[in-house]
Amino acid sequence: MNINEIIRGRRSIFPPQYNEKPVSKEFIKMLLENANWAPTHRLTQPWRFKIIQNEAKDRLGTFLSDTYTDITTDQDFSPFKHKKIISNCKAASAIIAICMQRDAKARIPEWEEIASTAMAVQNMWLTCTAHKVGCYWSSPKLINYMDDFFDFEEGERCLGFLYLGHYDQDEEIQSKRDAIDNKVEWL
Repeated sequence: MNINEIIRGRRSIFPPQYNEKPVSKEFIKMLLENANWAPTHRLTQPWRFKIIQNEAKDRLGTFLSDTYTDITTDQDFSPFKHKKIISNCKAASAIIAICMQRDAKARIPEWEEIASTAMAVQNMWLTCTAHKVGCYWSSPKLINYMDDFFDFEEGERCLGFLYLGHYDQDEEIQSKRDAIDNKVEWL
């Protein structure tokens, strides 16, 4: 695939679409290495990743579903969402917690470090697309409670989860975009 095909072929492939085939440790290492080459102002390299596999996925699923139960009012509680939290963790071959480490000297605005981390995730996403591995970035409200699950460094926080899994590619997953001409002003 050329770069244009990879970019335009990038899709969210959700955990229910994953099959049982495991994503290899070597592939995850390649993802992380590609993430490491994202743009970063003043070389703060703010991206941090925590790889969750095997029994740790079950612990994460339990933690997230319990936290959802604790923070949700009875009238807003959704048994479907509660079950989905657990099943997404089980369905993924691996889950990467996407974290951002704020520059201790605050030399650049925080939004730039968040943007750098997002670009690192885009590198991973495009790598998954090129290798026909499914992934999905989820950033639920529950990420605000992850300091009860992970041991974060000072200034580190979770920005979401990248779910990974192989999927059956029998059907093409379509996406659409509005015309770029509607979003550009030439001066």
